[in-house]
This record gives sequence, C-alpha cells and structure tokens, in this order.
Amino acid sequence: MNENGTIVELEGVTKVYRQGTVDVHALRGLDLRIGRGEFVAICGPSGSGKTTALNLMGALDRPTSGTIRLEGRDLGGLSRRELARLRRDRIGFVFQAYNLIPVLSALENAESVLVLKGVPSAERHAKVQAILAAVGLEGLEHRRPNQMSGGQQQRVAIARAIASDPAVVLADEPTANVDSETAERLLDLMTRLNRDQGVTFVFSTHDPRVMGYARRLVTLVDGRVASDASKEAVA
Repeated sequence: MNENGTIVELEGVTKVYRQGTVDVHALRGLDLRIGRGEFVAICGPSGSGKTTALNLMGALDRPTSGTIRLEGRDLGGLSRRELARLRRDRIGFVFQAYNLIPVLSALENAESVLVLKGVPSAERHAKVQAILAAVGLEGLEHRRPNQMSGGQQQRVAIARAIASDPAVVLADEPTANVDSETAERLLDLMTRLNRDQGVTFVFSTHDPRVMGYARRLVTLVDGRVASDASKEAVA
C-alpha cells in the first residue's frame, strides 16, 4: 500500500446482475485498496469482474452491497448529482473505445471536462495545449478524431482524463484497439505521467503488456481477489 494514503477503497463489495431468471454474481465480497501514486493492473479471465470493479470505483454503477470510498468519502451516501460532480472533478476515465466526441477537435475533446467545471477559456486552452504537447500531440490540436490514428485518439483520451487533475485515472482495456507498437508508446506515456506527475492509474486488462508495466497486479477470479502482488517498476 502506498504510504501517501488511500485513494480508492472497496470493502465487502458484491455486485449481482439479473439476466432473465438467473442472478449473475460479478463480484463476491471484494476487498481492495488503491494508494495514491500507484500503477495497478486488475487482471483475470473473462467474467472475473475486472470491468465491474472499475465501473464501481468510477461511480458509474452502484454495488449490490458493500462500501466504496473515494478519498475517504463513502459513495453510497451520495446523490446522482453528487456522484456526477465527483466523476467530473476527481476521476479520469480512459476507455478502450476512446469515447471522443466526433465533431470536436483534439483540444476541444481534451478540455471538455474543464468546460463543464467552468474554467475560463484562456486558462483551459493553455493548460490543455501543454498537456497535448506532453502526450505527443503538439500540432494536432485542431484535428478531429476521424483525422487521427487510433493511438492518437487514445492519447487525446488520456489528455482528457488528466486535464482536471483527478485523484485517479481508471483505464478500461486502454490498449485493446491499438497495435503493439502503439500500445508500448501509450504505456510508456502513462508510466511517465505516473512517475513524473504522480498520476494514479488503475487498469482493467487482460493484456500481458499492461501487466508487464504495472507495479502491482491484482488478479480476480470469480469476483474475488485471487492474488495481489507488487513488483518493481519498469525502467
């Protein structure tokens, strides 16, 4: 556990989905803590509960039972509006399908959260342009998603995720739709953001490349933690 404090905490979390007449137990009493500044991969076979765990951490869904805290705040007691504000202000999301807005430029996509927060135009432009340069997209600020490669679109998604200085970035299979070389570049980028800027990353993945970069591997099997191991960072 990172000595700088806990960002996300799950205690006894279960999630049950109803499929027809059958109850599907996605998570079964999950206990997990993510510390500030960690670089964690949640892995496991299909159906193990990886994406469900990430969605619950990101307040995109509510657990059937158990407690989830973000920076010590119990998500169970928050209203929909409070959860939406929490997602906007304290959580960054990187999705495997990028989820960029097609009619917006790279800069406009990356600054969208800052627009929602009411950050003045000049301030958000300056901040996002610096972030886009840091992720290797300088000169591409005005391109729309359909004018960019998959790797470039994912870099825009990463820039958007970190623009609001979130407590944690949750990345769901971020390398799934890019080739091996692009995946390595994206992972190098996220490793640098973690190391140099202290950005906390939690990945849901089945990609061995992501597992290789992670400094902590949490393996889920049948909705429970099967193993939780820390290792040395990638140089």
